[in-house]
Amino acid sequence: MRSVWPTVGATVGVIVLVGAAFGAGIGWLVYGDTQRPAAPADVLIASGSDVSQISAQLESQGVVGSSTLLDWYFRLRGGGDHIQAAEYQFPAHQTLEQVADRLETGGRSPTVWITIPEGFTAAQIAQKLGAAGLVPPVLFVREAQARTLELGGTATRGLEGYLFPDTYQVPRGADADEVIDMMTKQFEAELPAGYLAAARKLGRTVPEIVTIASMIEGEAKVDSERPLIASVIYNRLRIGMPLEIDATIEYALPKHKTALSYADLAIDSPYNTYTHTGLPPTPISNPGKASLYAAFHPASTPFLYYVYKGAGHHAFSTTLQGQQENERRYLR
Repeated sequence: MRSVWPTVGATVGVIVLVGAAFGAGIGWLVYGDTQRPAAPADVLIASGSDVSQISAQLESQGVVGSSTLLDWYFRLRGGGDHIQAAEYQFPAHQTLEQVADRLETGGRSPTVWITIPEGFTAAQIAQKLGAAGLVPPVLFVREAQARTLELGGTATRGLEGYLFPDTYQVPRGADADEVIDMMTKQFEAELPAGYLAAARKLGRTVPEIVTIASMIEGEAKVDSERPLIASVIYNRLRIGMPLEIDATIEYALPKHKTALSYADLAIDSPYNTYTHTGLPPTPISNPGKASLYAAFHPASTPFLYYVYKGAGHHAFSTTLQGQQENERRYLR
């Protein structure tokens, strides 16, 4: 009788060889294949995505060749349920294992928190956005200069003054228009209640009052003095007296200065409130809520002058003689 064992043994050997070859192939696909991604890739994983959805997304964006294999690999090694919603950057030519490792170590947040201080100009805001990797500064400034708002029936000249200083959560990939929309919507939300009636009472347009608020922002150090400085500005405007506000000169200069020279005070610019009466053409910064409120609700005073006396406070006077006395007292 002929034995069947050699045949069975040969079959088992073939199965073992096929299994070994299959295992080697899978191992190469996981640990050795570096065909993908063909170029560096950025992938944004949305909140609530499960392993299967993430695997399918990575296949569709060319990061891996098989979503099924990545899904299987995640489930085999565990940990796939801990992938964070974030932005992930994959270098070119990664193994599937390296892709899985990068996902499990966490990506960078899909948004950036950024704080814009009160009194920043559009150019300063642009630089801060650029430093955070959000919007190229030149594009932000260009859009801020080109766009306008209509407030109380009057159009603004650009958006200097209307980019509200606050803390914003900005999505990565947001363009200049999107960031500007966030800031201008917040500006409109922060306008004082009844601001249109207040503007009519003052006999000024809303953009003119925002310009006054920006000067208050540049001059005041403490909130309690903002309405007083506002009163000086309105009093001078009423009698046609030059405002003589240093902050407007600084805005006209190509670079910030801590101290102005006599030559600076004579600069030929519509923002020179020493040589031009009335308001400058636009706001000189982006004022905060306290300065906006003071501009719409100035104190009622006879003051025409003020001088800085230290510790964030000013000395106010109604006459030139009083101003000169304060200057001798405090500007030593």
